[in-house]
Amino acid sequence: MTVRETPMVAGDETQLEAAIKRAEERLAREPDSLVFAQLADLYRKAGRGEEAIAVCRNGLARYPHYTTARLILAKSLVAGGALDDAIAELDAVLAANPTDAPAHRLAADVERQRGRIDAAIAHLEQVARQDPADRDTRTMLALLSADPAASTATALMRVLRDDTFMTPSFGALCLAEGCADEAVVVFSGILRKDPEHPDARAGLSAALRARSRRKG
Repeated sequence: MTVRETPMVAGDETQLEAAIKRAEERLAREPDSLVFAQLADLYRKAGRGEEAIAVCRNGLARYPHYTTARLILAKSLVAGGALDDAIAELDAVLAANPTDAPAHRLAADVERQRGRIDAAIAHLEQVARQDPADRDTRTMLALLSADPAASTATALMRVLRDDTFMTPSFGALCLAEGCADEAVVVFSGILRKDPEHPDARAGLSAALRARSRRKG
């Protein structure tokens, strides 16, 4: 599962800048206010990642147990590609609240990007236990588990039961042919054995983007 933000529509940028200005003014008046988390999230949505991270870290120095701010910090770190730092923040959130579904979803996405498929699966399993009706999570679990028998039983999925086809080139072929689900199975299967495999990590990201586009 890829965690996606809702894209901004016309007029949103003006509203976002106005909201940032209000939050900045309030924080200037009340430097010890929890509004720092709101301001950081607004910075993040505006693409001002470094400012978001700085505001979060400054606020968390005063309120280290404010998990909402820590989750915003993790999202900002992910946007900047600091995946290891993001996981550290998410671990802190989940230590305080082991059933925090948004944190588990984001952690699953980050671990997937890091090539840690089994860790991503563990987070998705937690989400699925909390919400058995979450079909997207259950589908992603089946795909990342590289278990074709648990996925839609297409002819190609049945072929993937043979490890012979768990190669980057075959995954790329699946993706080129529009078989994004099958490509996810291939690349995640490779990463479960070699989390650092660069082609598989890139291929899995591409396959998940293709699934997202297909779903609209």
